[in-house]
Amino acid sequence: MAERVVSYEKEAALVKLLDDPSPLVQKALKEEFQRLGRAGVTILDRVIREESADLKAPATRILGTIAEPDPSQMFLDFIRSLHYELETGLFMINRVIFPNLKIQPLQSGLDALANRCREISTAPMNPGEQCKLINRVLFHEAGFRGNTEDYDDPLNSCIEAVFRRRKGLPILLSSIYILLGQRLGMDLEPIGLPGHFLVGCFQGPEPFYIDPYERGRFRRVDELRELLAQHHVSPEFHHLVPMPVGEVLCRVCRNLVLHFEARQQPRWANRFRTFVREFEETYRRRSEA
Repeated sequence: MAERVVSYEKEAALVKLLDDPSPLVQKALKEEFQRLGRAGVTILDRVIREESADLKAPATRILGTIAEPDPSQMFLDFIRSLHYELETGLFMINRVIFPNLKIQPLQSGLDALANRCREISTAPMNPGEQCKLINRVLFHEAGFRGNTEDYDDPLNSCIEAVFRRRKGLPILLSSIYILLGQRLGMDLEPIGLPGHFLVGCFQGPEPFYIDPYERGRFRRVDELRELLAQHHVSPEFHHLVPMPVGEVLCRVCRNLVLHFEARQQPRWANRFRTFVREFEETYRRRSEA
């Protein structure tokens, strides 16, 4: 729903009609508040907070019929559920920033890329060959790449924006790679190195790694050790194994905290800091159960 500017006079007139007992008036009010979208929700919220009980009751009733679910609360509930799914979680993060976002175009776009991969595949293919096929479609045909010009842009962490603009952070490009692999029946895994993010494939006799930020470059284990050394990190086993989906989503939220702070948008930084804390608190409660 698009937000509209409502004059003080019009707002006062709408509020005055809230306690009118006529069903026709109440029906017209509901339709008008619905048409006003977020501006209408704001007016009703104010009435519920500030006006008399005679006005609060009808305002609450109308609000309950037109208000959309709060994306931030929905994501908090998702975090607390401990039932994490990558595509759903990334979309919910995106909807916190863009509440009117619809998932269907993103899903259709991923489906189209998967169909393109199937069109040009030659069976049978081993996992390495399948990843080379994904690389061709995702990076050479569709043009996905790392956003090297504006790394700190918060849109680099929003899956719909990354898909639409064909550029983003390593973690989002890796996630899109994994979601495309899932549509092709592949079990690809998120690999969260300190300072970088990759895709891991453990289906064959030897694991291998894909770097979507480098347009699908295959990485050897010794290269990953070098990457870790560049970040002054001693290589350990847990760096090279799959990262749980919940930790992937938490890391996206941490990135958004940093990027909104860099853009001097503290309200949004604090919003995503709340999600990071909720992930941490949820993990703590689970470990103590």
